[in-house]
Amino acid sequence: MHSFYVIPKLGELIANDRQSYEYLVESIRKFPAQDEFAQIIRDAGFTTIGKGYENLTFGTVAIHSGSGAAALKSRFAPFASWWCYLSRNFNLALHTMRFFIDDLPVIFPYDYVYPEQYQYMCGLKRSLDSKGHGMLEMPSGTGKTVSLLSLIIAYQQFYPGRRKLVYCSRTVPEIDKALAELKRLMEYRQQQGCQDENFIGLGLTSRKNLCVHPRVSMERKGAVVDARCREMTSSWVRTKAQTVGNIELCDFYEKIQTMETSELLPSGVYTLEDLTDYGKANGMCPYFLSRRVIPMADVIIYSFHYMLDPKVAELVSKQFERDSIVVFDEAHNIDSICIDSLSIDINERTLRASTASVERLGERVEEMKAENSEKLRDEYDRLVEGLRDALAARDEDLVLANPILPDNVLHEAVPGNIRKADHFVRFMKRFIEYLKARMRVMHVVAENTPSFLKHIREVTYIDRKPLRFCAERLASLVRTLEITDLEEYGALAKVAGFATLCATYDTGFMVLFEPFESDQSTISNPVLHLACLDAAIAIKPVFQRFHT
Repeated sequence: MHSFYVIPKLGELIANDRQSYEYLVESIRKFPAQDEFAQIIRDAGFTTIGKGYENLTFGTVAIHSGSGAAALKSRFAPFASWWCYLSRNFNLALHTMRFFIDDLPVIFPYDYVYPEQYQYMCGLKRSLDSKGHGMLEMPSGTGKTVSLLSLIIAYQQFYPGRRKLVYCSRTVPEIDKALAELKRLMEYRQQQGCQDENFIGLGLTSRKNLCVHPRVSMERKGAVVDARCREMTSSWVRTKAQTVGNIELCDFYEKIQTMETSELLPSGVYTLEDLTDYGKANGMCPYFLSRRVIPMADVIIYSFHYMLDPKVAELVSKQFERDSIVVFDEAHNIDSICIDSLSIDINERTLRASTASVERLGERVEEMKAENSEKLRDEYDRLVEGLRDALAARDEDLVLANPILPDNVLHEAVPGNIRKADHFVRFMKRFIEYLKARMRVMHVVAENTPSFLKHIREVTYIDRKPLRFCAERLASLVRTLEITDLEEYGALAKVAGFATLCATYDTGFMVLFEPFESDQSTISNPVLHLACLDAAIAIKPVFQRFHT
C-alpha cells in the first residue's frame, strides 16, 4: 500500500505532478498479471513462444511478445489501451492493424490505434447502426480524421447499401488534407487485400480553384472567373453558338457533355490537385467533372457552406440520398456559420448598386420584348404553374438561388403583381426606395420581421407574399434574360434575398437599422442588418433530411 502514498508524493515533490503518479499506481494495480495477459494476447490471435513473456527485475517489469496478424476483437477492447502503450514503448508494432468492432472489420492505416481513437470509432458505429445523429468530441492532434474515415469506409464497404459519406470541412487546405488522408487509407486498404471496387472519393470547390481554361484561369477574382465561365458554358450561350459562328465555347466543358457519366472518371481518390491534373491531361473541366460524378462518388468532401448555406446547398447537395452519412468536422463554430449564412448586411452602396442593377434589368426586359417576347410569355406561364419546374431547370446556369423557401411554397403560383417581368422590375424599384428612406436614421432601430413587414404595407402597400418570392423571381428573370455576368446583379440579389427571408420567417430574425457602419465611425453611413438569431433555421433541414 505504500506505493499509493509514496510514489504520488515523490511525483508531487520532484515533478510537481501528483495526479499523473496516482494514475500510474492505479494502472499498475489494474494491469493483468503476466500469465493472464499472455493468455489475452493468445486469445486475440497472436502466437507466443514459451510463456509469451520475459520477466525483468524479478517481475517488476515484463516484456510480452507475440507474432501473427492481430485480431483485436471486441472482447480485447478493454485492454486495447494497454496494447497501445506496449506497442509504442516496447516496439511491438502491428504490421497490419486490423480489428473488429462488433462484427465490423476495421483496417487502420497505422501500426497502433490509440484508446481515444478506438472509443471514438465505437461511438461513431453506434450512431451509424441506429441511423441516428451523434456528436463526438476528441482532443486535438489525436487523429480524429483518420479514425472517422477508417470506421466509415469500413462500414460503407462491409454492409449492404454503401451509404455515401459527405464530409464537410471549413477551409480548402483542410479539404485537401482530408482528401490526402482518405487517399492514404484507400491505398493501405488495397495493400491489405480489400476489394473496394469502383470506389470514388473527391472534393468540391469553386471554379476559381479548379478552372483549367488557359485564359479564364488567369483571372484573380473568383467572381470574374465565374462570369467568364458562364459566358462560355450557359445553356443559352451554347444554343446560340449553334447558329452564330463567332461565339466562344469552353472546349473543356464541351468534352464532358459528349461523354457518359460512367466514362468521366476512373475509380480512385482525387485531391483537388489530382482532379485539376486529370482535367488538364484529358481535356475536361474539373469543376463540372466533379459535379457530374457526384451521384457515383462514395465520398464527397467539401466546405460547410455547401451543406449549410441554402443558396449553395440547393444547387450542390440536393442529389444526396437520405441515408447518406453527413460529417461536420471541427464543428465547434458551426452555429456561427449557420447564422452567417442567413444574415444579410445592406448599406447605401448596396442600395445604389441595386438601383443601377434594376435599371439595367428593365432595359434588358425591354430589349427582349422587342427581340423575342415569346420567351417572356413562356416564363410567365411557368410561374403560373409554380416554382418547382423553375428549380429543376436551374442546374449550373445560375447561382442566384433562394434562401430556403418552404416546400409547400414551391408549389404555389408566383403572385400576379410580380409575375410579369416589367411589373417585377417596378416592384423592386419601389422596395429599394423604401429601404433607402428607412435607412435615414439618427439612432439604432430594432424590430422583428412581422413589425417590419407591417410598416412596409402601411407605407408602400407592398404585401408579404410577393416579397417572399423576390429571390426566386429574380433568379427566374436573370435566367430568362440569359444574363451570364451575375456579379453585376450581386447587390440586387442581396436585396431580393433580404426580402425573401423577412417575408418567410416570423421568428428567428431581427431587423436592425444603424446610423453608423462601426462603433468608431463619426460620419453617418447607415447600415441595415437582417440578423439571424437562430442557428437551427439553417441546420434543421440537414437533420430532417439525413438519417445520420
